[in-house]
Amino acid sequence: METLLNDLWKNILTYYENLVDLLPKLAIAAVLFGLLLLLARFSRKVARRRLSARMDDPLLARFIARLIGLAIVLFAVMMVLQIVGLGSMAVGILSTAGVGAFILGFAFKDIGENFLAGVVLAFNRPFRVGDVVELNGHKGKVIALNLRDTQIKTFDGKDIYIPNAMVVKNPVVNFTIDGFLRQEFTVGLDYRSDIKRAMEVTLETVRQIPNVLTGEKAPSLAISQLAPSTLNLTVYFWIDTFDKNVSGIVVKNTAIENVLQALEGAGFYLPGDILELRSYRDQELPVHMASAGAGK
Repeated sequence: METLLNDLWKNILTYYENLVDLLPKLAIAAVLFGLLLLLARFSRKVARRRLSARMDDPLLARFIARLIGLAIVLFAVMMVLQIVGLGSMAVGILSTAGVGAFILGFAFKDIGENFLAGVVLAFNRPFRVGDVVELNGHKGKVIALNLRDTQIKTFDGKDIYIPNAMVVKNPVVNFTIDGFLRQEFTVGLDYRSDIKRAMEVTLETVRQIPNVLTGEKAPSLAISQLAPSTLNLTVYFWIDTFDKNVSGIVVKNTAIENVLQALEGAGFYLPGDILELRSYRDQELPVHMASAGAGK
């Protein structure tokens, strides 16, 4: 019994001595870990601010800043394990993480696919924040890009989250990537109108509308259709999508209103659809039926 107690006491003393030796290391590791976490947060903010100032892409700047912060956190964990004497465990964790990631990649194929697609889109993406795009049949403005999905807001106020893998695999229509967006509308004129004069009045009116571009992107028009009741002119003009104060809907409404007023003021008749009605009361309908044997 006395031998058992002596052995137990020796083990307790050994654990105590080891704990006393380990406490300074734990204190240093805790302080270092806290400082590195603060450094990671500070570095992420500084990197995001500076990258956003130098880059034309806030989404990519945010993504790179997050990667920098994550790298510092991982470095902090490895340093803590090394200080407390668990360096071999750190190596084992990295090895296990690699194997675990490989296994989880099969278990969560869709999540991994969207994650990798998000990384690809972060560095090579056909749109930016604020661009008007059409993704997977949904048209709206890009709000955010996450590692799993891309968020767009439609013009009727809906928020749609599209998995990044679908964005990568399907065609992307970007209406504003170069800063220019073309608008158009159609005006119907009477067939007896002076078409050349009507075109001059229309172009001059559109040119004078605020926020309509000129020069290489000057307004233009074309005879687009010979409708049953009208000769249709389609007016084309461009706006600057980089100017956040310019609303395409407002500019288009103004253009339509001003053109209609200008044409009416110049004496042009703008007819609607004409439906011809004839009365055949007490008259035989002018219908001629071909005989069954005709043409034989």
